[in-house]
Amino acid sequence: MFAWFGERRRSRLRSQQFPHSWLQILKRNVPIFRSLTREDQNELLGHVQVFLDEKHFEAVGGLDLSDEIRVTIAAQACLLLLHRKTEYFPHLVSIVVYPTGYNVHEERYVGGGIWEEGPEARVGHTSSQLRALVLAWDAVLAGAQNPSDGWNVVLHEFAHQLDFENRTADGTPALGSHRDYVEWARVMSEELNALRRADQAGVATLLDTYGAQSPTEFFAVATEVFFERPRALRAHHPELYAEMSRFFQQDPVTFSAEAPD
Repeated sequence: MFAWFGERRRSRLRSQQFPHSWLQILKRNVPIFRSLTREDQNELLGHVQVFLDEKHFEAVGGLDLSDEIRVTIAAQACLLLLHRKTEYFPHLVSIVVYPTGYNVHEERYVGGGIWEEGPEARVGHTSSQLRALVLAWDAVLAGAQNPSDGWNVVLHEFAHQLDFENRTADGTPALGSHRDYVEWARVMSEELNALRRADQAGVATLLDTYGAQSPTEFFAVATEVFFERPRALRAHHPELYAEMSRFFQQDPVTFSAEAPD
């Protein structure tokens, strides 16, 4: 019963008129929106309305929270939801936004049984233990306005949230069948190991070698490249592209700002 009422509320939100001022923000800050089909644009606008109704935003570090911040973040996050049944990042409650990059003090494992303590610079963060996601606004805006450089902090951090939906942080989002999980594990394992070998050899890679840290970081990095450099990913990593396309139910080549090969 509660699920039925919740879906009715979401359906009502998706059908509401999208505020004109929000649409202007979207067109100005998220240029990839203009390349979507009309159907995908309408679906995205509906998702943004639900997202902004359900998620709590908080600005810190002297930043004033505005509709520009909220809409720019929501539109990029909701790009990951197109064409799929969604619960709108169900483990996420709050989005905390700094004006720029920030430092945290933490312990880091550096190998050989050795840990080190110290500050770490970040532009985004989330974890399976948090019900929050942290972003730096300048990085959010830069990532949105350059949609073909393969780097986007919003896509990266919200990919982590998709990873958490099956209650594990293992680089595997919730898939449809046992066969899907088997094929996903095969392809992702092969691609992660290839990235690690390239990193160790100092070979240039399409995928950021930050993704070599773990399966969960690999999925987040692959998500960035899938949406921002899909032509290159499809050409150089066809099996990885196919797995990502099957999960997201999208073919970003059709709306990519990436230059043709």
